[in-house]
Amino acid sequence: MSTTTTHTTHTARTARTTARTRLVCAVAATPLWTVVALTQAATREGFDITRHPLSALSNGSLGWLQIANFLAVGTLLVIGSTGLREALHGTPGGTWVPRLVGAAGIGMVLAGVFVMDPADGFPAGTPYGPPSALTWHSYAHFAAGSVTFAALIAACYVLARRFGRLHDRRYAALALAGGTALLLGNGWAMAGGVAGTLTLAVGVMTAMLAVSLIADRLRRGL
Repeated sequence: MSTTTTHTTHTARTARTTARTRLVCAVAATPLWTVVALTQAATREGFDITRHPLSALSNGSLGWLQIANFLAVGTLLVIGSTGLREALHGTPGGTWVPRLVGAAGIGMVLAGVFVMDPADGFPAGTPYGPPSALTWHSYAHFAAGSVTFAALIAACYVLARRFGRLHDRRYAALALAGGTALLLGNGWAMAGGVAGTLTLAVGVMTAMLAVSLIADRLRRGL
């Protein structure tokens, strides 16, 4: 084997290892988000997941936990998107999936930077009902959240199309379920549906889970 061939093989092996490591970040994003958010939802005084969005956890004396959750998970998704770019390069979805997952990650980071206003009895002592007026950082938080939701939905649908074209029905169905769960969950919440914050939380976690499981499949295939 020539020196050039050996160098090329080593370079390719290093690139695959780096891509696998980055894909682990995308895999880890969902369990981290879910454990940190739901643990707080179950233990913090005054929080009711059927009335309060998980973003509200960024308020109060322990709000830094959810802010850190946003920042960490968003960063993991951004790094994971670079692994997706390597794993999907030259294949269906190879252009848009990494871009959309990266955009979702950036949206989550910004949602952590810009905290929504206290509302509807949380944190404890906050008057019930919506704030009388929203602050600029609350508007910025909602905009960042909208970017994250739209990007995750689109990423899931692009992945569903990819796996559909590859005749992989299981992962096509997984991606389709993730995108649809978030689309419907967010739509229900925006329409003021009963327990809309719960349907939104379930939708976000389902979409993120689809991305994480698909990232793990791609990691194992490298």
